[in-house]
Amino acid sequence: MDAPAYVQGHDLLAGRTAVITAAAGAGIGGATARRFLEEGARIVIGDAHPRRTKESVAALAEEFGADRVDGIPCDVTDETHVQSLLDLAERRHGRLDVVVNNAGLGGTAELTEMTDEQWDKVIDVTLNGTFRATRAALRRMRATGEGGVIVNNASVLGWRAQAGQAHYAAAKAGVMALTRCAAIESAPHGIRVNAVSPSLAMHPHLAKVTSPELLEELTAREAFGRYAQPWEIANVVVFLASGYSSYMTGETVSVSSQHA
Repeated sequence: MDAPAYVQGHDLLAGRTAVITAAAGAGIGGATARRFLEEGARIVIGDAHPRRTKESVAALAEEFGADRVDGIPCDVTDETHVQSLLDLAERRHGRLDVVVNNAGLGGTAELTEMTDEQWDKVIDVTLNGTFRATRAALRRMRATGEGGVIVNNASVLGWRAQAGQAHYAAAKAGVMALTRCAAIESAPHGIRVNAVSPSLAMHPHLAKVTSPELLEELTAREAFGRYAQPWEIANVVVFLASGYSSYMTGETVSVSSQHA
């Protein structure tokens, strides 16, 4: 089954300022940045790749307006980078309404062969990075007293098992638990924290690090017989960031058609 027609924007995020991590590529982060702009938001993107960040900001600014797009290199394993990214959003737009924690790192290794370095690197980017950005965002949102929204990127592997993915699955399960706890603590401050949990969304990096055989196997598990387009995941991020999900917090929404 082919992907559906692209859904046009309806200004669901008009007037809001959003920070999106790992948003300079062709995957979910990049798709989210574009969707947010199409929904009327102002965005500040961070990405660990300086050249790609610069190029993405320039391209989006040309299309949507330089007053609505900015970004800087951001390595979420570095606290100063995280703070600088949020500083930029507040300096440019005077507020911080939404933070999307998209940064994550995968890899494949059997548990018995996995090194401490492999484990630590995936955990530090995927789980600790989400923690750092969530903590920083919550402190700022609480200080303003105007509420806010955080959307984290988890994965169906936080619930399910796949060989060679112990570090990634553990990190994503941690993101889900972090989301729930942060939501409970933040509710009295009018701040909502939710997560999306994609199964298989295709992007160039995934194609590079995954064998054709595994991709074929994973695709076969999807009820539609295809992988998701990154913008299909981004649509759900938009929903969670918008007023349409006003009564949702601490939830992880599966964006998946997997049946096994």
